[in-house]
Amino acid sequence: MVRRIPLVACLSGVILSGMTASAVAQTRAQGPWWPHPIWGQDDRAGGSNWITPEKIRASLQLVTTGRVYELGQVYEAGMPLYGQRSYTLTIPGGSERPAFGQNQLLGNDEMITGQLGQVGTQFDGPGHIGTRLRMADGTEQDVYYNGFTWEEIQGESGLRELGVEQIKPIITRGVLIDIAGYQNVPILPPTYEVTLADLRGALARQGMNEAGIQPGDAIFFAYGWSAHWRDPAVYQATQPGIGLEVARWIVERKASMVGSDSPGLEVTPNTDPGLIFPVHQELITRNGIWNLENLHFEELLAEQTYQFLFVFTPVRFKGATGSPGRPIAIR
Repeated sequence: MVRRIPLVACLSGVILSGMTASAVAQTRAQGPWWPHPIWGQDDRAGGSNWITPEKIRASLQLVTTGRVYELGQVYEAGMPLYGQRSYTLTIPGGSERPAFGQNQLLGNDEMITGQLGQVGTQFDGPGHIGTRLRMADGTEQDVYYNGFTWEEIQGESGLRELGVEQIKPIITRGVLIDIAGYQNVPILPPTYEVTLADLRGALARQGMNEAGIQPGDAIFFAYGWSAHWRDPAVYQATQPGIGLEVARWIVERKASMVGSDSPGLEVTPNTDPGLIFPVHQELITRNGIWNLENLHFEELLAEQTYQFLFVFTPVRFKGATGSPGRPIAIR
């Protein structure tokens, strides 16, 4: 049984796009962004629901050569990490490890510590981003995708609800939009906000248009920012990216997910200094459109491959907020 919680207003500073601070009572059954208008109040899979058997079969038709492109970064020590996140991989045992049997069998395994779902090439799942709301009784609640509250999702070993294991395998059409190429620069300037005019101009340059974007597509943005991957101080400091204008366009296109060659998809800091990662809230929290960060597109761009079969299956860590993985494009 899902608990029903009345809501009166969003707190200032975390108001989602299209929302006001009106004191209209809402409930878990109907709130500012819930229930999902198509998948209902119990949905936890979000945009991955768009990837139907029919969508997969259509996407497979994009494969003509079998050429595979690696879109993810290698997980390694020294890679850029957001905030205080960490990543360490060690091989236990050393030179004193025993050998087994007459055949003197040896073996190695690894120990990985850190925020594994939120480092390197990382997938943001439904429990990753929320917003704080003021309820009818005057209390505050932290609310996530489809209206689930922190009280409903918190658990002793990961999230009880909205864990990344809820996301369906992503096998769909990928669409790459080369914003840096449209601007005729190798790398967009720091803090550059991508506009709808940029997006439409880039599509036209690629011989495409927005009418060709289909429900369930995975939409990717190339800013050229992955060129700074080996310089974490620059890579993590500020970043170009989309703002709420383009985020709303993505919602209208019914994308299954988005991704970029930057650490956070959206322009950082936001052009409105009062907003902190509002695109994440608009896409993930309000609409269930998932986000894959820290990609690279050099090979795709070199071959002017803008449409492809995209494959990414989040690791089913029960209760996790995100996932590592190995995203690939196939042409």
